[in-house]
Amino acid sequence: MNGFVPSFTDASPVPCRTLYNGSKIPAIGLGTFGSDHVSAEDVAGVVKEALKLGYRYIDCAACYGNEKEVGRELKNALDAGLPRGELFILSKVWNDCHAPEKLIEACKKSISDLQAGYLDCYLIHWPFPNYHAPHCDVNSRNPDSRPYIHEEFMASWRAMEQLVKEGLVKNIGVSNVTIPKLELILRDARIKPAVNEMELHPTMQQGQLFQYCLDHGIQPIGYSPIGSPARPERDRTPEDICDIEMPEVVAIAQAHKVHPAVVCVKWAYQRGQIPIPFTTKASNALSNLKAILDDSLTAEEMDILASCERNCRLIKGQVFLWKGAGSWRDLWDTDGSIPGWNGYKG
Repeated sequence: MNGFVPSFTDASPVPCRTLYNGSKIPAIGLGTFGSDHVSAEDVAGVVKEALKLGYRYIDCAACYGNEKEVGRELKNALDAGLPRGELFILSKVWNDCHAPEKLIEACKKSISDLQAGYLDCYLIHWPFPNYHAPHCDVNSRNPDSRPYIHEEFMASWRAMEQLVKEGLVKNIGVSNVTIPKLELILRDARIKPAVNEMELHPTMQQGQLFQYCLDHGIQPIGYSPIGSPARPERDRTPEDICDIEMPEVVAIAQAHKVHPAVVCVKWAYQRGQIPIPFTTKASNALSNLKAILDDSLTAEEMDILASCERNCRLIKGQVFLWKGAGSWRDLWDTDGSIPGWNGYKG
């Protein structure tokens, strides 16, 4: 039936984490962002193979441009007997749909495209309604871009809460959100975020934000867990560090006889975040899955990897800057407060 023959007859081999409301989420997911260099059909093909291998968490987003193709493979798996309750399907609303009525329609479209009946989790992809065209240059700027405006964000969050009330989604969360923003969101939310999806890898550990999330019952999900070697050109700068070339990572990989990318996935899982590595190869997807199932890193190795922190943000978000901002750092509240229309300049 549609060629779906799962290697795992159920989801039991893959451990889960428990969200604050009791929902279960697999401890590793498959990322699907490859739209800058991989076709939608190729991404769908990886999803098909990943489901056979035992992946049950598929991390999607409207702006990735492949939800219809991914949805086709999800539907094939469901038609072949995979229980819907074993799947954890996450999607995200894009920046041009933050207006409450647009947000609700965007969610319904993702549900329709993904053919899964409902979403297990829905995120606000970025905390600004700052749209940029697909494949734009790093210097591209939208004149309508703006800083974080809490009242506008909370209008969007009320629509997210409505999605839960209507049964369209089971959990809601945020992405690329800092501590100063989370403090305001937690103060005013009726339903607090269940997850925060953020950049996490050995050279970008975000220790304070990571711990803040854990302390407030928010599960960290880590994107770019191996350092995003195939990230878009607009997100590359000369000072970037490649995680899988770090001597500490390479040495541990050699000791375990695995690729350095596998070490990064092991570290992420054992630290407590949920890694969502993307790959176009089923063999790599299997290696990433096995990484969390056996051959754990030692406490000493975890300490060594903790020392790899370099505050090396790879996904800087320059294209989301507003006219008065000083630099991409203004997107990340690096001074411990939320900058306004003139950034941190005044």
